[in-house]
Amino acid sequence: MSVGAREFREALGQYAAGVTVVTTRDGAGRPLGLTVTAFASVSLEPPLVLVCVDNRSEANAGFRESGMFGVSVLAEDQETVSQRFAAGGPAKFSGVDLRPGQTGVLLVPGALAHLECRVVASHPGGDHTIYLGQVLTLAAWPGRPLLHQGSIYCRLGPGPGGST
Repeated sequence: MSVGAREFREALGQYAAGVTVVTTRDGAGRPLGLTVTAFASVSLEPPLVLVCVDNRSEANAGFRESGMFGVSVLAEDQETVSQRFAAGGPAKFSGVDLRPGQTGVLLVPGALAHLECRVVASHPGGDHTIYLGQVLTLAAWPGRPLLHQGSIYCRLGPGPGGST
């Protein structure tokens, strides 16, 4: 039995995922970044996360060369930021207000959480590379996340008792 790429994408698209912007720098210090929904926690002790990056992405150079990356967990009103970083090339950094974190990685202001990570391992995963990062610093703020499901952006409905 064989699973086709289109059917695989459609089936997994039914899984709602949070949206992050992941940033790094290449060996010359130039910023690189992309929108990532393939992000997950791995371990509490030590604190580890993973991100999966398409092998065609220019951001791979930064993971390898700088060994550092930042994760900004986007808030529900940051869809335009997600769309900007889903595009390729350096233009995505023009006119956008990113702030350097404690380690120097760029972070998205207004995000629900910031994680600054050191790459501790990378593993081939088909047409992606899986980067394992140890979280060095983090911060989190209350809010509602931006979600992606079925190729569209989604927002949470009202909470229990109708609260938002």
